[in-house]
Amino acid sequence: MSGRPPSRKGSRPARRPTKPGQGPRAPAPRAEQKPRPMPLPDGKCNPQCPYFRCLNNALVVMRKPVHGRMQKVAFCRWIGDECIGGSCQYASCAAKALLPDGSCLHAKEKQGRAAEKAMEEIEKELVEEEKQMSRIERLMKRRGYGVEEELL
Repeated sequence: MSGRPPSRKGSRPARRPTKPGQGPRAPAPRAEQKPRPMPLPDGKCNPQCPYFRCLNNALVVMRKPVHGRMQKVAFCRWIGDECIGGSCQYASCAAKALLPDGSCLHAKEKQGRAAEKAMEEIEKELVEEEKQMSRIERLMKRRGYGVEEELL
């Protein structure tokens, strides 16, 4: 015998066969999501949007310290400064949503939908108020109070 300790390889118990429902799980398949447009809050085209394209191939996204925190900034290699976005003559949109004034069509649609929702909410409130007023009128008539038309 040599002075080496016995190997553990032979002393290890055999692995149990795994059942189909047991064992290491495979990662769940991710649903492929389309990138969403990212216009600026004022509705202008954002150079960090996944659909923004520079026709001059001068766009680079860099990290820059702003107020002590690192932020991503779109940088134009052609002029050597920050990208001006949709107002640049070389700006383009892969989703064909860049309007001539440099704003994003997706932002305009979003603002339009928000305005429509606000109008619908106002209309619902008006209908509810009218129902309440008619109910109050009926109650007042039952009690003997005459509702004058000039008050309504």
